[in-house]
Amino acid sequence: MSLTETPNPPASAPPGPLAARAEGATKIYGSGDTEVRALDGVTCGFEKGRFTAIMGPSGSGKSTLMHCVAGLDDLTSGQVFVGDTALGELGERQLTQLRRDRIGFVFQAFNLVPTLTALENITLPVDLAGRKPDQEHLDEVVRAVGLANRLDHRPSELSGGQQQRVAVARALAARPEIIFADEPTGNLDSRAGAEILAFMRNAVRELGQTIVMVTHDPVAAAYSDRVLFLADGKIVDEMADPTADRVLDRLKQLGD
Repeated sequence: MSLTETPNPPASAPPGPLAARAEGATKIYGSGDTEVRALDGVTCGFEKGRFTAIMGPSGSGKSTLMHCVAGLDDLTSGQVFVGDTALGELGERQLTQLRRDRIGFVFQAFNLVPTLTALENITLPVDLAGRKPDQEHLDEVVRAVGLANRLDHRPSELSGGQQQRVAVARALAARPEIIFADEPTGNLDSRAGAEILAFMRNAVRELGQTIVMVTHDPVAAAYSDRVLFLADGKIVDEMADPTADRVLDRLKQLGD
């Protein structure tokens, strides 16, 4: 059965414990003639220990969904949860603490502190939380990132791919419940991008990390376990065990 003939039903919560979920998530910008419904009643779940990609045409709501589930933006209606915590019930201080302690972020811009070394950037979230890093876990992350001989270098002394490895390692070092990655390979060449994606894939497989990634790239999506497709603020399809060709075909049908 082809995706063209019978698309899968909209995504509901997948089996297994969930790291995060959205229920009836709606996000509206503006009002009246200028109203934009960026999310339109989205319900979906992100299973622990899995790598999920979110895709769709420009303006489909994929980044808005990620930002709302990550607590970077609030909903107009509906609810989002990290674990069993409803983000809409938290005050700003509680939300800041949750993002710091339970969520990791990787962005297209590496967002490293230029005056800190690679190692200091990696341990920054743990340091800011007033905790000591788990040395065994930190050593494992540093080994996995493949920058053991560059840890005393500042970002300006690293290539773009190396800087993004530091950013991914920083997200992993704090052992968050879930990592949100927004176009993490967007500023990288294909080889450096493949290295980052393989590193993220291994973090899921070997460290049990949960990762949700927004991407427009079918090759990047092929590293995930599951792809959610959005169009006009709604989930219109999902795909398990994606390949780049299958993802590209589905995106063409959505008009990307």
